[in-house]
Amino acid sequence: MGLDSHEAINQFKKLMDQVEEPLKRTFKNVHQGHVIETLERFLKAREWNVSKAYKMLVDSLQWRLQNEIDDILAKPIIPANFYRGVRDSQLIGLSGYTKEGLPVFAIGAGLSTFDKASVHYYVQSHIQINEYRDRVILPEATKRHGKYIGKCVKVLDMNGLKLSALNQLKLLQTISTVDDLNYPEKTITYYIVNVPYIFSACWKVVKPLLQERTKLKIRVLQGSGRDELLKIMDYSSLPHFCRRDESGSGSGSVLRSWSGSWSWSGSGSGAGAGSGSVSSTSSDDDCFSLDHPFHQELYSYMKQQSAVHEPLEPAKQGSVHVEVPLDNHENADFHSTLESELNKLRIQNTRSGSLEKVNASD
Repeated sequence: MGLDSHEAINQFKKLMDQVEEPLKRTFKNVHQGHVIETLERFLKAREWNVSKAYKMLVDSLQWRLQNEIDDILAKPIIPANFYRGVRDSQLIGLSGYTKEGLPVFAIGAGLSTFDKASVHYYVQSHIQINEYRDRVILPEATKRHGKYIGKCVKVLDMNGLKLSALNQLKLLQTISTVDDLNYPEKTITYYIVNVPYIFSACWKVVKPLLQERTKLKIRVLQGSGRDELLKIMDYSSLPHFCRRDESGSGSGSVLRSWSGSWSWSGSGSGAGAGSGSVSSTSSDDDCFSLDHPFHQELYSYMKQQSAVHEPLEPAKQGSVHVEVPLDNHENADFHSTLESELNKLRIQNTRSGSLEKVNASD
């Protein structure tokens, strides 16, 4: 780090030393004893502008207080069979760790339907996984490796993706906003695998809605991405949808960064990779499943925390309503951009009726 970076962190730290006590308490759950690294994340998210980073962090801490985020791991989604529906329709899990010790989160972007519960449950579940990652998974990884580990990698499976997935953009925008404003710079790289041709059309809609710093972290891999991912993790840590054998993969299997226009490169054999994943997996292999050790440990942890926080009152069914700060200007920009891109897609589409059910207002 250069002198300017050190000076920015020192200024930022002095400002945080002056915040009110409630903000300091919730900040402890954020930094987990690694104050400098946390300040650096917020500075990076605001291009090292101290005043903007300070406002961002204070706003985030106030959001945590207003929405009782410190207690969200003591509010499991119940009953368990209902939570299973959430897990089966919001596909995410921890498949393992990279060779450097970073957690590997797998996301079933193509097959997540978000149709078993209300938006509030999916936002609650997403935040709970974030908090469990930051308060349990990353501190344990740091202790295990004897060095600070504060970030993760994500592998997104596009198998099963359909144009109708665009109807979920408002929910995904909400989740993305939660991450951008409150959990910045927690992911080093987003690996996209099993990409079908249809994703080219979806990407044209999604791309304008992403933060520039996020787009720079995205890498599209050929097919299941198995060979490329094995360079950074062992086979046992590969998500289940990346474990099938592939032919013809090797040099040049990385398609390209998504900071520019999306396009295929290399042989065309990878273009149809979205047509398949592992044909049969046990619950121990399928990290999306509620029966997977990660989700069992997470759910058990939340039930234990619930008993500690409310020992005399049984847990009640119901979602946690978390407010997502989006001002009217940002909302207007989002819907305007989304509708504009969808209209372009409709015009370009030559298959009659294939986009009739895709609407920005859904």
